[in-house]
Amino acid sequence: MGEKAVEILRKSEAVANVTQVDGFSLLDSQNKTNFGVLFVSLKDYEERKAAELGADALIKQSAAQFRASILGGLVVPVNPPAIPGLGVTAGFQMWIEQKGSGDYQQLSGIVQQILAKARQRKELGSVSSTISTNGQQMLADVDREKAETLGVNIEDAYSTLQTMFGSLYVSQFPKDSRLYQVVLQAEPKYRMTPEDIGRFYVKNRDGNMVPLSALVTTRYVIGPDLVTRFNNYPAIAINGAPARGVSSGQALAAIREVAEEVMPPGYGFEWAGEAREEVSSGSTSAIAFVFGLLFVFMILAAQYESWSLPIGVMMAVPFAILGALAAIALRGIPNDLYFQIGLLTLIGLAAKNAILIVEFAVELNRKEGKSFFDAAAEAARLRLRPIVMTSFAFVLGTLPLAIATGASANSRHSIGTGVIGGTLAATLIAIFFIPMFYWLLETLSAKLFGGGKSELPQAVKSTAQGGDGNAPPAPATHEGD
Repeated sequence: MGEKAVEILRKSEAVANVTQVDGFSLLDSQNKTNFGVLFVSLKDYEERKAAELGADALIKQSAAQFRASILGGLVVPVNPPAIPGLGVTAGFQMWIEQKGSGDYQQLSGIVQQILAKARQRKELGSVSSTISTNGQQMLADVDREKAETLGVNIEDAYSTLQTMFGSLYVSQFPKDSRLYQVVLQAEPKYRMTPEDIGRFYVKNRDGNMVPLSALVTTRYVIGPDLVTRFNNYPAIAINGAPARGVSSGQALAAIREVAEEVMPPGYGFEWAGEAREEVSSGSTSAIAFVFGLLFVFMILAAQYESWSLPIGVMMAVPFAILGALAAIALRGIPNDLYFQIGLLTLIGLAAKNAILIVEFAVELNRKEGKSFFDAAAEAARLRLRPIVMTSFAFVLGTLPLAIATGASANSRHSIGTGVIGGTLAATLIAIFFIPMFYWLLETLSAKLFGGGKSELPQAVKSTAQGGDGNAPPAPATHEGD
């Protein structure tokens, strides 16, 4: 079966080489005689730029060919994990735990129900489990009554079976500055068949040697090929991956819903690998975004010595977020971690445009005595060209990320598309609202707390007051002079 899978893979134009390792299960990290693993090396990306020669396309194509051509076994093509060391494959790994009473066959039945329902969910691309409870096993029974009659200690009989057919660690010894272990075990040719049990003897209480075949009977039974545990509970792992265009968070939510729907009382689940880190991090990205907003706000408050001006600057951020969400929605990109990193970047990019307007308006109001309205209008007019120039220069600089190809292209698409959409929205839409926010917030702050310039310049108010004949005109004052 392994040779057939290798033959299918080598026919693909995207494959450079295939390495075959028999007797090892990569998903279980166990030595199994009926398992194997194939390591597929792809050609350089310059030779496989076509979409049908990509890794995801190869996995999809080869999986269909394996199902059609290999009927005597199961071949599961998977990608390696994005972060080496966190799991053995890309996607997620969920362990179904049996926390109450029950046997391994019942646990396997629950897992099969979860797999059947999970394959019907459109959010999940593939789900599988390598555990089988239908493996052929040989059970060795020791006749306790016969052993007692022959004067053989039951513990000695089992110890002999374990030592000869399994292995027994005895001790260790140093040699040439290295430490070697001493392990007892019969030679392979003497422990190949059930009849080989008669080759070994155990001493009874009288000092006579009794053949094990006189005490042990063997029979074939059905059972699990491997009994696994997680958190010290009997558990079976489910490996899966999100469907194309679906984020990892949506896939985890889907498989969680399926597991909670199928599992009866006494069962639970735990995440492993990359999924465990993703779930444990929780809303870390949201917390980072909130702290980013807070830091920018506090820095602006210290710079302007005002609590109202930073609010006006931060009002540009929602426009940037809206533009970023619209951009990834148009391209069908999921809201993944890379996009959220781009959102954090947009805080500074959106605030930058607002700062160019607000800072100039503050100067016009405080030093030249212009009203809030006139200062906002004049600042917007004068700073339009610098804002457009810097924003479009940044958009053009980010464009290669949005149209990237090759390795890590998807992550670059998420960052580039989100940042470009947010920057355009902050430039083309927010620029018309920032002056209004400045005028509104400063007018409201002046009415509630005083200070700052009123709606009309102070010189105009003083002239108006002196013209009614009741009060002399007051000299105009300019704050900050």
